[in-house]
Amino acid sequence: MKEAIPVARSVDHGFAKLMPDVDRERAWLLTVDGAPQSYVDLDDPTHLEFEYARRLGHVLDVVAEPGRALDVVHLGGGALTLPRYVAVTRPGSRQDVVEADRGLLDLVAEHLPLPAGARVALHTADARAWVEHARADSADVIVADVFGGSRVPAHLTSVAYVREAARVLRGGGVYLANLPDAAPFGFLRSQLATLATVFEELVLIAEPGVLRGRRFGNAVLVAGHRPVDIAALTRLAAADAFPARVEYGAGLRKFIGGARAVRDEEAVPSPEPPDGAFGIG
Repeated sequence: MKEAIPVARSVDHGFAKLMPDVDRERAWLLTVDGAPQSYVDLDDPTHLEFEYARRLGHVLDVVAEPGRALDVVHLGGGALTLPRYVAVTRPGSRQDVVEADRGLLDLVAEHLPLPAGARVALHTADARAWVEHARADSADVIVADVFGGSRVPAHLTSVAYVREAARVLRGGGVYLANLPDAAPFGFLRSQLATLATVFEELVLIAEPGVLRGRRFGNAVLVAGHRPVDIAALTRLAAADAFPARVEYGAGLRKFIGGARAVRDEEAVPSPEPPDGAFGIG
C-alpha cells in the first residue's frame, strides 16, 4: 500500500497540516498553526481520539434512542470528526457544519472523504451569524466547538448568543459546548451561569484533574430544557480510557457559585492555554 504523505497548506485563518498516524492505517491528525484541531480515522469514524471528542460523543449517544436519526448543527468544522461519528452511529441524520475557514473545509473535503451516505451540508460562515439567521425549532442538537486559534471567540459566550442557539433548538433539544479553562474557572463558571439564563438543565463533564485545578483542560457543557440520562452518561464517562466526572444538580450549582452571566458588551474569549496544554487524549 502506498505510504500516506503529510499535507500542509495555508488556509484562510492559519497554516494547516494533515499528518498520518503511524499506528492506524487511514487515520489523520489535523493541526492549525501547530495546535491539534481534529483526529479522523477514515476506516473507523467511531474512533474518537481526543478526550473532549469522546465526551461529546458520549452525550450524542444518550440524547436519543440508539440509532435514531437527528438534526445536528456543528459550529466549528475542523476535520468533521463528530459529523462522521453521527453519520455512522445515527444513519440518516441531517447535519449542518458551520466553519468560518473555507480553505480548511476544502482541504478536509479533498483529503478526508465523508462516510458513504452521510447527509452533511457545509457552510462557510461565522457561527453566531449563521445561528442568528437559522430557522427556529430546526435542530435536535447544537455542538459548539469553535476556536479562533486556541481560544473560544468572545461573541460566542454571551446571553444574546445563547438565546439565539436556544431558539434554533427544538423543545427537547440539547446544546453542547467544548470549553477550555483552568482553576479558578472564571470563564467556565461564567459560561454555566450564562447557559442557566436560558436552559433549566445543565451538566458539566471534565477530567478530575482539571476540576481539582491541577491542569488546564477542556470541559464539555450540556444544556437543555429536559434532563439527559445522567446514569448512562456517568457510566460512559467513567469507563473512558481517561475517566471523566459528570457534575450536575446541587454540585454544579455550588461550582457556579456567584458567577454572573455574560453580556455582549463584557464578553471575552476563553483564556489563553499554556504551552503544551493541548495534545491527543
